[in-house]
Amino acid sequence: MDNINWYPGHMKKTRELIRENMKLVDTVLEIVDARIPISGRNPILDELSQGKNRFILLNKSDLANETENEGWLKYFRASGENARLLNSMSGAGVGSLLRALSVSRNDRNGKALRTARRMMVVGVPNVGKSSLINRLVGRRSAGVGDRPGITKGKQWLGLENGMQLLDTPGILLPKFEDRTVGLNLAFCGSVKDEILDTEELAVELLRTLLAVPGHANLLAARYRLERLDESGADDESPAGGAVSVLEAIAANRGFVLPGRRLDCDRAAKTLLDEFRGGMIGRITLEKAPTFRRLS
Repeated sequence: MDNINWYPGHMKKTRELIRENMKLVDTVLEIVDARIPISGRNPILDELSQGKNRFILLNKSDLANETENEGWLKYFRASGENARLLNSMSGAGVGSLLRALSVSRNDRNGKALRTARRMMVVGVPNVGKSSLINRLVGRRSAGVGDRPGITKGKQWLGLENGMQLLDTPGILLPKFEDRTVGLNLAFCGSVKDEILDTEELAVELLRTLLAVPGHANLLAARYRLERLDESGADDESPAGGAVSVLEAIAANRGFVLPGRRLDCDRAAKTLLDEFRGGMIGRITLEKAPTFRRLS
């Protein structure tokens, strides 16, 4: 599969919208998919939010590996970031976030004052921004969907405690220099499926998962696969092993076309949907760096 790039016209406008409105806010809530904590961050947002109070919110943490979640928290906090785990669909972690956002400050006489924050919510497409906003606001006020590109323009929303939120559309880089970054974003649904070859993407996902024994075991259990080539390849083709696994998934699920041909397109869509929904297992695609304690 060639390098993946998806940068519709509204994303360029979004970049300018964020730049223009950044001066109006004091806090930036950057939402990141916990399964891809590096690929899922846009360096442009990092640049635009310099000097602001910032929270890195590892959303969809229920879909990511628990050990890796803790590892990534340590990584970001060691880098000086205020990082938190979040599940905006269930609301887990939202109460703690609200309390952190509602911290008081003292005036010159030492009297506690509640800070009325103005916040901007940013992130790549389909990472859960609108779901989080609906949790924070307490009502359905932002469009929610399982496809990238639901939010098209900015909108200010008020919270009961007086804080204000600015929602913005998702924004990607104009070009992914690292092919792995583009693939990871596509695996997790941040790139529009309509521009992708579904079967090729599913084969790439299988190759990625087959390279990790633990992930290969999850695939075997989910799709009743007896034997998996953990290298993700065979001697005949660089993607042969993964192609064979996709065919086995189609056969085991009964996805058959007229003429007894396997429906690998349906198997590919099923695989991607079930990975994104956490039905294969709690999988983190990017391993957290380990830190050695200094003596």
